[in-house]
This record gives sequence, C-alpha cells and structure tokens, in this order.
Amino acid sequence: MLRVDGSYGEGGGQIVRTAISLSAVMRKPIEIINIRMNRGVSGLRRQHLSALKAIVDLFQAKVDNLKIGADWIRFIPSPDKFEGADMKIDVQSAGSIPMILLALIPAVSLSGNSVRVQIIGGTDTKMAPTTDYLRYVVGEAYRSVGIKFWLQILRRGYYPKGEGIIVAEIYPCRLPNSIELLTTRQLAPKIASVCSHLPAHIGERQISSALLRLEKNGVQCNNYSSSFETSSSPGSSVLVYSESEFGPYIGGDSLGELGKSAEKVGSEAAEKFLESYRANVPVDFLLADMLVVPLSLMNRISRYRVGRVTEHLRTNLHIASMITGCEYSIRPADNTYIVSIGGSR
Repeated sequence: MLRVDGSYGEGGGQIVRTAISLSAVMRKPIEIINIRMNRGVSGLRRQHLSALKAIVDLFQAKVDNLKIGADWIRFIPSPDKFEGADMKIDVQSAGSIPMILLALIPAVSLSGNSVRVQIIGGTDTKMAPTTDYLRYVVGEAYRSVGIKFWLQILRRGYYPKGEGIIVAEIYPCRLPNSIELLTTRQLAPKIASVCSHLPAHIGERQISSALLRLEKNGVQCNNYSSSFETSSSPGSSVLVYSESEFGPYIGGDSLGELGKSAEKVGSEAAEKFLESYRANVPVDFLLADMLVVPLSLMNRISRYRVGRVTEHLRTNLHIASMITGCEYSIRPADNTYIVSIGGSR
C-alpha cells in the first residue's frame, strides 16, 4: 500500500483531495498520514470528510479512520465497482462546496463515470475558490482537457451559516486531452458580481471598483453583471476573468467581509486577475495546481505557462507523481515558468 505524507510541502487538505482522487481513478490503495499537520487545526475537517465520504460511496471503497480530526486514513477502492446513483452531501457548515467538487469532478469524470450530486454548504468562502471561479475558469480549462461538468446554484452559502445549495452534474471523460498552453491572447475580461442580503449598491460598487482598477492598468471591460441571490447569511463576491474556449484561463476573485469595503473587494479581484494578465500567461497561479490531477493521468506530456509558482503547485506535482508515476518539471522562462507534466495510466 502506497503511503502519502500529508505534512509534505504546503501540508494542507489539498494533499488529501489529490491523493484520494487519483487513488480512486487508478483503483490504487493508499494510506495518508500526518493529515494537515501544517495547519493551525490538524486532521480532517467537515469539508474534507464530506468529499471523502462521497468518493468512498461512489467507488465502493473500504476506508479506515474516516472521522473529523483524523490524522491518518487508509483508502482501498473497489477494483471495478462504481455506484453512480444521484447523491446528496450536507457539509453541515460553511465548508467549501467548490473544494469538494474539485475532488469529485476529476475522480468521477476520469474514471469514465457520471453522477449528479446536490451539495449543501458554503458556495463562497475564505481560503477557497468561489463557485463562479470554479464554473467559469476551471470549467473552461477542464473542458479543454475533456472533463465536462455543469453547475446550478440554487442558493448562495456564506460564513457562518453556509446552507448554500449547488446541484452538479459530472460527465464521463472517455479520451482526455493533453494541453499546450504556452502563448496567449489578452482578451477583454468579464466581471461577475454577486450580492446576498445586502443593499443593491454593494454589488454595483464592487463592479465600479474592479472597472477602475482595470482601467488604471489600461484594460477595458465592457462585459459585467451584478446579481442578487438568496442566502442564509449576508455575503458578496466578485470575479474578474477571461473566458474563451481555447484560453486564456485566468481569473481573480474576492469575498466581501464584515468591515471590508465593497471597493476593496472589487479592487482585490481585479488585481488578482491583472497579475496573470500583465505576465501575459494563459494559466493563472490558482488554476495551475488544479490542472495537475487530470494531466498526471495522461501518457502524453502537457505544458503550460504560469506567472508564479506556488507551494500548492509544487506539492500537488509531487503527490501526483508518487501515485501516477508521472514525470514533471518547472522551468523558468522569460520571467514566467513553464510547467511540464506527463502521466502514465
């Protein structure tokens, strides 16, 4: 049984999600130790537990020590069984729904299966991508690899109550594609602002601030929207992104918080977007590590250019190589970096 050290590198929950997703696809038993040892509160949290339980049920796996606070687990997927009935997951907190889906989507799709799942929890939370980033940025990038999914937001979920509801349909990927994303076009961005249980002007100010930051950097944006959606707790978010079937796949999001002005929320999202836009790269630094799981499972080499290398990316590459046997490299190139990854299934 392969043993994965959960304290390696950034030492967070991403190691668990990556390891379990790849283990499920490859039907390879693993043991994960020292789970989230580099975090203030170590061990499994509710959102990790929810993702793991879903994958256990889908892949008819045997699992040991699956509980909140666990610092180790053993996961043994069935060699050939998959239970693809509709699922319902209740995180019972504001735990991130996008993080759960980032474990489920590649595991289900790349194993050639499909599932419809309803998840109750946090749609837009700190230290996690917003749901809009997942569907607009990750969704397009995954589509280029051959992974397709569909999301419907029935209710937004913010801290502290959560209680957001998302329905997702994940489709089978029969023939995954390698990618070559080394050059890019500088497309005019779009802005999506969301506001729940707050005055209407909050969403409008988020957009105005994002537009101002973009314009100060010579970037024009004529496509923006502000929506007012239901939620149990008040909250807001904004996403600035480029959307294209062939790239670039870059975005920047930001969340509203108590005491944080709408202007700061919009400005933060625009600045995150501009980091990759100014670097003239086709993949942003957040998406860079989310591409590792699907690309590590392919027997062809993929390459993509990023403006910044994070510890999350380095960690994900290491964990994926342990499980799939893929080779990888990160090479500096003209003030950017080229990530190469080739897997074998």
